[in-house]
Amino acid sequence: MMRTLFLQPPSFDGFDGGAGSRYQAKREIRSFWYPTWLAQPAALVPGSRLIDAPPAKMGMGPILEDVKNRDLVIMHTSTPSFASDVRVAGMLKQANPKLKIGMVGAKVAVQPNESLEQGSPIDFVARNEFDFTIKEIAEGTPLAEVDGITWRNDDGEIITNKDRAPIEDMDSLPFVTEVYKRDLKIEDYFIGYLQHPYISIYTGRGCKSRCTFCLWPQTVGGHRYRTRSPEHVAAEIRLAKQYFPQVKEFFFDDDTFTDDLPRAEAIARELGKLGVTWSCNAKANVPYKTLKVLKENGLRLLLVGYESGNQQILHNIKKGMRVEVARKFTEDCHKLGIKIHGTFILGLPGETQETIRETIEFAKDINPHTLQVSLAAPYPGTALHKQATENGWFNKDQAELIDENGVQIAPLHYPHLSHDEIFRKVETFYKEFYFRPKKIFDIVKEMALDPQMLKRRLREGVEFFQFLQGRKKGA
Repeated sequence: MMRTLFLQPPSFDGFDGGAGSRYQAKREIRSFWYPTWLAQPAALVPGSRLIDAPPAKMGMGPILEDVKNRDLVIMHTSTPSFASDVRVAGMLKQANPKLKIGMVGAKVAVQPNESLEQGSPIDFVARNEFDFTIKEIAEGTPLAEVDGITWRNDDGEIITNKDRAPIEDMDSLPFVTEVYKRDLKIEDYFIGYLQHPYISIYTGRGCKSRCTFCLWPQTVGGHRYRTRSPEHVAAEIRLAKQYFPQVKEFFFDDDTFTDDLPRAEAIARELGKLGVTWSCNAKANVPYKTLKVLKENGLRLLLVGYESGNQQILHNIKKGMRVEVARKFTEDCHKLGIKIHGTFILGLPGETQETIRETIEFAKDINPHTLQVSLAAPYPGTALHKQATENGWFNKDQAELIDENGVQIAPLHYPHLSHDEIFRKVETFYKEFYFRPKKIFDIVKEMALDPQMLKRRLREGVEFFQFLQGRKKGA
């Protein structure tokens, strides 16, 4: 077995580019997702180690020392962080010239040849779902015999092996919780809308929806929802409770946990027996009956991608959602006492000044507990990227997803709507939503009932204004 290090490398200060994150950028407030996509293959490789440098505030020094005694390093990368990650790979090779370095993640899954051409220190990249791919390599299988990789041979030629079949028996994957306990400090992971400390895991992969902008289903996970059994999920939560009695909330990071309603209800009932508080990603179409079952069995919050309040934009991005359905769903959540963190995107195809105003008013009207406003990000491998390229919606010299500080920028523009107009509307959206009398009253009331919440909100407020100031400087 090769001595293997799984590495989420150092990057921009505060960069939320972890393997579990959908948007690799600095956030409005400091937040870190668990590196679950690295932890899963790490759980398959005995004697391995996982280093998640950004939340641990770890620089290159201890990493360079570690790799002197390694045979293999697996790095998670993303489109925004790729250039920085290649520089890190070069430093690792200098520290240990015999080291084999592989990269995983959506970026290399859709651009394997280009990634190897641009990254000379990289020996191979793993395409699509890579858990057992990495296990085989760590076991010493020659690269020529490993499905699902693109690699560089001794003559420098780039070779593409056949695709790897997706995992069908999701219960065959070991618990990532074991790796969390071994290698991570869970208090380092913080998301403003989740109770701290929290733990995040996947109960399945893939998403039935066809949203044109969404990265993971189009690159790694696929559009079939392949799931773990409710009993398998409950067993891991039971173990996590034993390992981490301080955890206040469990989050299921499946693209859409509610894609399979009977299974979601079955898992909820198992969690109810364990008495845990939990949250998950959901589509804004879950019926009241299911919401009630989930709430009665410990559900606290749903992370919901509304994206826009304009019906035509939802059609344009193939969201498969009607505004009135989303509105009714949100009313049902309010009735049941389920909190919602709503996510919205500005700059999607069809966006105008008028549709932005419509979305802001929609968000204020449905009033999720908290929200997040992102800029449309055309990641390579997505239908949105292909559409933007074909229609000239970004210029080649203005197609970056983040600036030099790791802050997300607006790469898309339209004849009637510029980069700068879209960028500035994010701040308008936040200010109008949070600085309403009703929302201020809700926040004050919440803080009065929970002194710890008061401290969190004050800290988040400072970070939020620092974030806005940083955006202005980068504009």
